[in-house]
Amino acid sequence: MEKYIHRNLLNYKIKTMKTTKIKFNNQDIKNISYYQIGMWLFCFIILGFTNLHAQDSIHNPDIIDRAYAPIPDSMKVYTYVQVKPKFYEDLNKYISDNIQYPDSAKKNNIHGTVYISFIIEKNGSISSISVLRSSSHISLDNEAKRLISTMPNWTPGEQNRKAVRVQYMIPIQFKLQ
Repeated sequence: MEKYIHRNLLNYKIKTMKTTKIKFNNQDIKNISYYQIGMWLFCFIILGFTNLHAQDSIHNPDIIDRAYAPIPDSMKVYTYVQVKPKFYEDLNKYISDNIQYPDSAKKNNIHGTVYISFIIEKNGSISSISVLRSSSHISLDNEAKRLISTMPNWTPGEQNRKAVRVQYMIPIQFKLQ
């Protein structure tokens, strides 16, 4: 009996529901059509250029896809190597002996840690010095860059018994004592 009542109630609700017509004015139709035209153009442009590029590289072997061109060995930068680069003495001792605490940071009692990244080249020189994470004061960042740029050459890292470029990262702490 309960199923019968539920079924009749459901049928009653379906029969009494009114259908409403959605009315669009001319402006709504224009907006929809501009949107649709925009989407079709976007798809055509993206798919068209992708297809043309693929056809050109297939039919013309002189075209090289630069996105997939191999990086020459002279330009590769390694983060992990078989033989790590070595500093000629203790790196921490060198940093503590040669660091110059900036006067503006001393006056304002500013301390912090600067994370520096640099590349040790095949000949042991240092290049591409950049600050990975800055301290609270720019003068500390500049001092850390200066300290790394004045370092003597390292023994370069090796991969497969060849000297390679290696990216190295170190933290430099600035503390007032």
